[in-house]
Amino acid sequence: MNPPQSPSLSADEWLPEPPRHRRWPWLVAALLLAGGTLFGWMRGGENPDPVYRTLPVERGDVVRQVAANGTLNPVNVVSVGTNVSGTVKKLYVDFNDQVEKGQVLLEIEDALLAAQVRQSQASLASAQAALELARQTETRNRDLLAQQFVAQQDLDQAVQGRQAAEAALAQAQAQAERDQINLSYAVIRSPISGVVMDREVDVGQTVAASFQTPTLIKIAQDLTRMQIDASFAEADIGMIEPGQKVRFTVDAYPERTFSGLVRQIRLNPAVEQNVVTYDVVIGVDNPERILLPGMTAYVSIVVAQSADVLLLPNAALRFHPRDGASGASGKGRKGKDGATPGATVWVPEGAGIKPVKVAVGLSDGRMTEVLAGDLNEGDVVVTGETGAASSNGATPPPVMRMF
Repeated sequence: MNPPQSPSLSADEWLPEPPRHRRWPWLVAALLLAGGTLFGWMRGGENPDPVYRTLPVERGDVVRQVAANGTLNPVNVVSVGTNVSGTVKKLYVDFNDQVEKGQVLLEIEDALLAAQVRQSQASLASAQAALELARQTETRNRDLLAQQFVAQQDLDQAVQGRQAAEAALAQAQAQAERDQINLSYAVIRSPISGVVMDREVDVGQTVAASFQTPTLIKIAQDLTRMQIDASFAEADIGMIEPGQKVRFTVDAYPERTFSGLVRQIRLNPAVEQNVVTYDVVIGVDNPERILLPGMTAYVSIVVAQSADVLLLPNAALRFHPRDGASGASGKGRKGKDGATPGATVWVPEGAGIKPVKVAVGLSDGRMTEVLAGDLNEGDVVVTGETGAASSNGATPPPVMRMF
């Protein structure tokens, strides 16, 4: 006979209940923590006095610039082509070769052209012989007509024959000249002095000039003088004029700054995705020949500048204090029509700040020229607030919901 089994107990029933006097410290700590958190939240809802960041008003130079990207190109590039078709027989130049005006660049196979010249010369000789016979016939008929051995009609026909022979001779001469010129076209010469930028044919390659002149070689006239073709937005084009100074850099020489002058603003606009740009041509001297065709130039043009003027940081123009902060008010910054005449900056005054009206001029994106206003060199202006109380992007303190 099995002995009686005691009933099973859960894990919680096995744990002994703590004495009541040990619960109180934990309860007091929880209440103190909740009270401190609530006090902090309630204090966070109040707006303490802000702490302001300031910068001094300085004297110096300010330059306004517009910027764009462009491409370096030779001032004059000539594409050398051919007026006759044929196979490239000889090639005398290659990439980067210096060439002189009139120098032979390449030759095209001229066997067919030479045969055409011989044919046209034979036709010319035949036309000359026909003209000589027509002249003799006309002279003889004139003599016979004077002796009344032939009729007037015979003389008229002789004159007409002589005139037709003269026309045929002129035609044969023109054909011979044309064929001779075509034969000379088989030798391609440089039209200018310069450097070979590109060679698009090789020996043995056939070129066809039936519909359009094919490009064989490209020659840059003078690489010591270059130009930049830069695209400027229509918002900036009104500030650009020929003669303005230009500064630019290239990736090949990142530590060097090059200079140039605006030569031309081309009137032909380019429109891409509803954005209108204009090509500004900038002249560049390249005596070292280190600037190469096709390089990307990062261009900036000085459109205005002022020297030895009063300057204040742009952050001061963007600053707007909280209403009521340290006695400051945002009122009075606008006219009756809501427009801002000039600008308003804020300067420290006692424990608070006060507004100061200023008229501003040129800006370089960091500093702005002060044209008029109650500011002097060395004065400080407010540029922002620090701490949790800042109104510049600060998040309001959380509010505790009571249940």
